[in-house]
Amino acid sequence: MRINVRLTKIAVSVALMTTASTVLAEDVRIEHIEVKGEKLNYKVQTTTTATKTNTLLRDIPQAITVLTEQQIADQSMQSMADVVRYVPGVQMSQGEGHRDAPIFRGNISTADFFVNGVRDDVQYLRDLYNAERIEVLKGPSGMIFGRGGAGGLINRVSKQANWLATGGLDLSYSAQQQGRLAADYNHAVNEDLAVRLTGVYEDSDSFRDYFYAKRSGLNPTLTYKLTEQTSLALSYEYFDDERLTDRGVPSDPRTNKPLQTRRSLYIGSPDNSISTVTVDAFSATLSHEFDNGATLINQTRYADYDKYYDNVFAGAYNPETDLVSISSYNSATARKNLINQTDLTFEIKTGSINHKLLTGVEYSEQDTDNRRLTGYFSDIGVGTSNTLVPLNNPVYNGVITYRAAGNDADNHSDAVAKAVYVQDQMELSEQWVAVMGVRYDQFSVDLYNNRTNVELSSDDDLLSPRAGLIYKPVTDVSVYVNYSKSYVPRAGEQLAGLSATTAALEPEAFVNRELGLKWDLNDNLALTTAVYKLERTNVAVTDPADPTALLLVDGQNVKGAEFELNGQFMTGWDYIFGYSHQDSEIEAPAASRGKVLAQVPRNKVSIWNKYQFNEMWGVGLGFVAQSDSYIATDNLVTLPGFGRIDAAIFVNPADKLRLQLNVENLTDKRYSASAHNNNNIMPGSPVNARLSMSYKF
Repeated sequence: MRINVRLTKIAVSVALMTTASTVLAEDVRIEHIEVKGEKLNYKVQTTTTATKTNTLLRDIPQAITVLTEQQIADQSMQSMADVVRYVPGVQMSQGEGHRDAPIFRGNISTADFFVNGVRDDVQYLRDLYNAERIEVLKGPSGMIFGRGGAGGLINRVSKQANWLATGGLDLSYSAQQQGRLAADYNHAVNEDLAVRLTGVYEDSDSFRDYFYAKRSGLNPTLTYKLTEQTSLALSYEYFDDERLTDRGVPSDPRTNKPLQTRRSLYIGSPDNSISTVTVDAFSATLSHEFDNGATLINQTRYADYDKYYDNVFAGAYNPETDLVSISSYNSATARKNLINQTDLTFEIKTGSINHKLLTGVEYSEQDTDNRRLTGYFSDIGVGTSNTLVPLNNPVYNGVITYRAAGNDADNHSDAVAKAVYVQDQMELSEQWVAVMGVRYDQFSVDLYNNRTNVELSSDDDLLSPRAGLIYKPVTDVSVYVNYSKSYVPRAGEQLAGLSATTAALEPEAFVNRELGLKWDLNDNLALTTAVYKLERTNVAVTDPADPTALLLVDGQNVKGAEFELNGQFMTGWDYIFGYSHQDSEIEAPAASRGKVLAQVPRNKVSIWNKYQFNEMWGVGLGFVAQSDSYIATDNLVTLPGFGRIDAAIFVNPADKLRLQLNVENLTDKRYSASAHNNNNIMPGSPVNARLSMSYKF
């Protein structure tokens, strides 16, 4: 058995930005600590991510969903699919069974992930063992984050060493033989130095035949107060993940819906369907607070990714012969990211207007090697790249050899980004706030094709503005309008898509217009609602008058509405409600005009309740449902809508000890959870119970 070590990203953050007044006795005792972005049950008051300044959520003109550490624990979340399940306007595609691929407001992405505000863009399945909270930003955020983020992004705020009494041990095991151990140890060495260690080990099966997953992660962090005003945070993360690559079942041409089989049925070759990823990441954050209140933060992240997967996957199903076509390929990606950000924030006053100003620069280098090989079924024929297997026994046990074919990639790319940005949060009066910002990126990609010895390059000048206006009729209510823009360069989100015909084209652009309301109903309960229109432009299509040329046209638009209510209705009752409506339309190319976007349900609703009866007993009950959608932009195969019920029981038998039973899909509903294309559809899990034990130090 082959074991591949995987490392999960190194998450770092000047993070917590803690200031502490300490009194020394035999132990270190903290009298006061301020934590930016501190949670209140399921509600979060502030965040630094969307604006790079510590800002109340209701003062940010953008729809944002924040999942707290408590919510992550209560719902027993372990993956990004778990994260977005209850987030309005976002759903998870299959990602070929080996990568996170969320769909934000109709736009699928494998690269719009960040750790403490720094890019984490290689294709893999992320873990939550070291997450303090998860932030989901809706709509383009190019002004803060640069390229990408067409429909939104996900930022993980990682656990950092601090002077709080935190830490614990979490052990879980499920009926599907999913075993997991996570640990968190935080220690204040003295009033100036704190260290923390988080880790995870998992060895799991699932309801799917042949499936296995092994992952381990280790994330030590250190925070050191160099002076009263200067601090240094260091972080290193090692994470290893190996699993079966599973791409599900095909559609049924008789119904144009997912093929109805037993939910465990695996199609392909387990020996030739393995995914591995290794991530080594190091972060250093230096922060300094000046006497005048200004703050300077410099963050550097170096990450080394080694990703490989091979897969044998289903194609078309023929009901007359009861045979399924299968094909195969493998892919290897090695990437090194070096990213440095420097931010200066300060406040000034001009006349009656208060300004919270941000100015910053970012430099990044991304060095990527990418190779893909096509699989050939050698025992059938040297040139046979697909074959047929019977549906009643769809596991292929023959020989598969891999070699380059057609346009299989074998390239090296160097991407360099140089950016400068400025933002002004203006308090015009007690009732009016304006947020204005712009970012300029000089983004260049040099790509060398190892197969053809052809070198291509592209240079893009990206100007990403954001303008928002907030009106506060009363202190706890904000009505806002927002305009934002971001770009996806021609090299693509994974920086490997450059070609001779696209290198000189302008990048795709995404423009979002949004109207919203945020209302803190009380200290523990917040309501957010938004309506928006997101447009995609500069889509490259073939010129009807010249098949050798490309035209740039408007490609698609998504109109939608989102509603979210989260927090605490009353003492002991935590509550989350989310609803989204999405109406999408494809405008180009002409062959697809009038169709709707892939895997974008018109309606999605989610409800989660947790009620704590007393100090010992609590229960949880959740419901998530979505309407039908089309699996691909050809709108040929429907992904049926579904509703699913989840439940939980919480028991605290002793101080610092919690027992928890989470039951997913309580009614054992049969449904299709996600898809990659019309013939790669993942069945939803049957009822599954997970027992967890948590002990806090």
